Amino acid sequence: MDITINKIDTPKAHPDEANLGFGTIFTDHMFVMDYTEGIGWHDARITPYGPFEVSPATMVLHYGQTIFEGLKVYKKEDGSAQLFRPKDNFERLNRSAHALCIPEINVDDCMEALHTLLEMEKGWIPSAPGTTLYVRPFIIAMDPYIGLKSSPTHRFMIILSPVGAYYPEGFNPVKIWVSPEHVRAVRGGLGAAKTAANYAASLYATEIAQAEGYTQVLWLDGVERKYVEEVGSMNIFFVIDDEIVTPELNGSILAGITRDSVLKLAKHQGKKVAEKRISIDEVFKAHEEGRLQECFGSGTAAVISPVNKIKFGDREITVGDGGAGPISSGIFNDLMDIQFGRSEDPLNWIVPVK
Repeated sequence: MDITINKIDTPKAHPDEANLGFGTIFTDHMFVMDYTEGIGWHDARITPYGPFEVSPATMVLHYGQTIFEGLKVYKKEDGSAQLFRPKDNFERLNRSAHALCIPEINVDDCMEALHTLLEMEKGWIPSAPGTTLYVRPFIIAMDPYIGLKSSPTHRFMIILSPVGAYYPEGFNPVKIWVSPEHVRAVRGGLGAAKTAANYAASLYATEIAQAEGYTQVLWLDGVERKYVEEVGSMNIFFVIDDEIVTPELNGSILAGITRDSVLKLAKHQGKKVAEKRISIDEVFKAHEEGRLQECFGSGTAAVISPVNKIKFGDREITVGDGGAGPISSGIFNDLMDIQFGRSEDPLNWIVPVK
């Protein structure tokens, strides 16, 4: 793939790595590539990061035809950098593209684009403990047209952001609230795609949860409203009777890369794991019987986030002793050690940054 490079004239000052926050600081450059029906993907380029002009009628603004991904770059102690399962992210991007009638992109081209961009921006990869360079690939419908159809033109972009912890709590446990009324997605819809609509659908209930002092919403299925699905920005796990349990993928749950990593790593370590349908009543019953040992979420942004309180209706339970449990803590440390190159990669997930 031919990539045209246009470097910025005046690079930005790098931020204080102790105060990065999440998703508010962006590097000097971004990757851009366009799609035109009948031509395909073309005009791959790296340009200075900044605004770009679109028509007020651009279809993504009116019909939400957009998809995205999230992955990270990790700096090792020797100064080199590496990616964690990047091809899996681009393969999932293509699955989302199929669901939203967006043209797929060759995964090898995506990897070449990312490596080329990272070669230019490697000075932005932070090295302070727990910090990473967040990678956001996304595609938006670009046709200036008011009318419901699939756009014949699209734009693929990759932007980069040095980040710290996603949740202000860091690895400390968070509280989640189960919505009795609202649903995020249903089978046959867009729940399994990583698209803006799913996140927009979560905002109202999330604001209610946060007003009540909870970090995130735990969503139930959209049909019977009794089976656990996922948290707003994470997949969810329960440890019941020493078994790691997560809701099975059913078409309305995002197939998280970190979710899959937790399952595969736990199996590799000989732990008991299960993907199955589990109701919120089963979770509360397991707690009442003393069998609910841990609860935690998983996702690229937070990696592992222990959960110590779950509120459903007029009931609230405290999981375990209220702190991070040994299984979630162990998986968190094991994943972080692999991602930052502090330990061996037993499942061949790491891709060095060129």
